[in-house]
Amino acid sequence: GPIAHGFLTLSLLPKFFESTIEVTESAMGVNYGLNKVRFPAPVPVGSRLRGHFKLIGFEPIEGGAQITFEVTMEREGSAKPVCVAESLSRRYV
Repeated sequence: GPIAHGFLTLSLLPKFFESTIEVTESAMGVNYGLNKVRFPAPVPVGSRLRGHFKLIGFEPIEGGAQITFEVTMEREGSAKPVCVAESLSRRYV
């Protein structure tokens, strides 16, 4: 059957991040980009997905910090992840 485009799957990351992690004492956050994006398995239309976030880097920068998360997106019923990436954000105080 039809499958979702990888970038459609990737576009779900901000929503998953927002519902998973609470950032306090930050006036502003900026999506700084992605590293090592891979789509190891397809996402059939109608699939249920979930995201796992693991903090792998915290680097002080002027006015805040750059934070790197390892992101793994899984599809219900699949042994392989559908997306693996490093997500970079910058938080400012």
